[in-house]
Amino acid sequence: MAAEMEELGFEHMGLDGRLLRAVAELGWAVPTAIQARAIPLAMEGRDLLARARTGSGKTGAYGLPLLHKLLGIKEASPAVPQAVRALVLVPSAELARQVGHTLRRLAAFCARQLRVAELCGHSDLADQRPVLMEQPDVVVGTPGRVLAHVAGQSLVLRPWLELLVLDEADLLLSFGFGDDIRALLCHMPKIYQALLVSATLNPELEALQELVLHNPVQVVPPEPRLPGRAQLQQFQLRCGTEEDKFLLLAALLKLRLLRGRALLFVGSLARAFRVKLFLEQFGIAACALNPQLPARSRCHVIAQFNRGLYDFIVATDEEGPAQPPRGGRKGQSPQCPQDPEFGVSRGIDFQNVAAVINFDVPNSVETYIHRVGRTARGDSPGTALTLALPDELEGLRRIEDTLAAENGQSMLQPYEFRMEEIETLRYRCRDAMRAVTKQAVREARLRELRQELLNCEKLKVYFEDNPRDLQALRHDRPLHPASVQPHLRHVPDYLVPPSLRGVADPNPKKRKCPRGGGARRGGQQGEGPQKSPKSPKNLLKSLLTPKNPLKIPLKSLQKSPKPRGSGNPLQSFRFSRRGHRRAAAGTA
Repeated sequence: MAAEMEELGFEHMGLDGRLLRAVAELGWAVPTAIQARAIPLAMEGRDLLARARTGSGKTGAYGLPLLHKLLGIKEASPAVPQAVRALVLVPSAELARQVGHTLRRLAAFCARQLRVAELCGHSDLADQRPVLMEQPDVVVGTPGRVLAHVAGQSLVLRPWLELLVLDEADLLLSFGFGDDIRALLCHMPKIYQALLVSATLNPELEALQELVLHNPVQVVPPEPRLPGRAQLQQFQLRCGTEEDKFLLLAALLKLRLLRGRALLFVGSLARAFRVKLFLEQFGIAACALNPQLPARSRCHVIAQFNRGLYDFIVATDEEGPAQPPRGGRKGQSPQCPQDPEFGVSRGIDFQNVAAVINFDVPNSVETYIHRVGRTARGDSPGTALTLALPDELEGLRRIEDTLAAENGQSMLQPYEFRMEEIETLRYRCRDAMRAVTKQAVREARLRELRQELLNCEKLKVYFEDNPRDLQALRHDRPLHPASVQPHLRHVPDYLVPPSLRGVADPNPKKRKCPRGGGARRGGQQGEGPQKSPKSPKNLLKSLLTPKNPLKIPLKSLQKSPKPRGSGNPLQSFRFSRRGHRRAAAGTA
């Protein structure tokens, strides 16, 4: 039956007509595997435990039946009081904004009947209370923020809550939200429908399943956790030294061998800033997604990336409420607290990502799956490249064996790249690495925090009145705490490997924007050669004629520089004979 629905489309699932119009507007012609199996069961009122790979449409799988149920409740009893009837818990503030945006798009043709609100750490509790006073139908937020509003009595879940959704449930537990979820259950009614959705199902979810779900149906589509080779190409390259990693990265990005937008994943925030500063040495604009920044700033970074303002984001796996150590070892740099609602490698919808580069090998198979899941979403193709040092080979083999067991064949192919062909760039790579010191990384992190404070507080009102100046908030601006060496930006042709000279484009030409519509004072561009300027002798002779009302002394003209082009005021000087006559008449 599910397979038949998957072939026929959403119109055979019994969804509300307004939702079908929104689905058609979004271009969802055929339901995905998880949608074809989960939507009919959820519309029957069953509790679900669903697993599907990243990018397979899990939000639509629970969003459509959720909105359909709320529309049915309002139409069945028009006099029903306005209240919060659906709660969606997500692990990060970025994912909360994304889910809220998707639900609003699905409810575009019933926006007057259904309202969606987001509760996450991008704004204060006091700013969110007026939104909750309007009693939105759907609330999307992180468990910690939702619990804070429930404790402050600005959000009431009992007795009107009808549906509870836990999105990325395993990540909710790994972030340490288990206690918050248990506390929230005490404020919910006894009877409600629950949907637990995740990209992985592990034993840790059993305790949460017993608390939330009641006689659930497990929905696991018969599909691998990552797309096949036809859609996602996965490569691995073993590097002998750390310098080889940076050399290969510089060659891929500077020679433009990697086309399209890419995500670069590293193991720590300090390493992310080191990669960013290293790329700055070559004039490559990249943005480090900093978990220490507020949620609004991180969402702004993602929005700029999705709009195509820059092509590279350096992200980390430092997710969750990692608390800073109270006492560190001597000489160890103090750790800044991170936002407990931060999450990058999972759930966030980075659009049109052509490649994912694992600059550091992930520490688990699940982390690798969610990193690589940022590309090849939907029907789009993608590429994943993992760089491994000798001490990272064990983790790489573990990932290879797990993926091979799931797919029946080896998924990580060796990346055929002859390192000897880019040896000419090695000395430049060493210069760039020497410039990026630990002190430079520390200063870069502090400078970005200072810039963010200035952007968020002092200039907030100004940028609201001057939207064009929002370009000042670009997050890929050079930090320049290290000495930038200008010669590294330009790669001469003799350094490009002979086999890559027809493909590589290390020095792309920038478009020149004409000033003032391309018009010059002496004529328009493209009209042919301009008149040659007069010689200094003829120029002095013409200026000392009776027609010259300025009477510039010869001595001062001899000290003036040699006129060059139309920018010289002596050449561009014009006067009107009519004005001269009026001046003569006035003198008389």
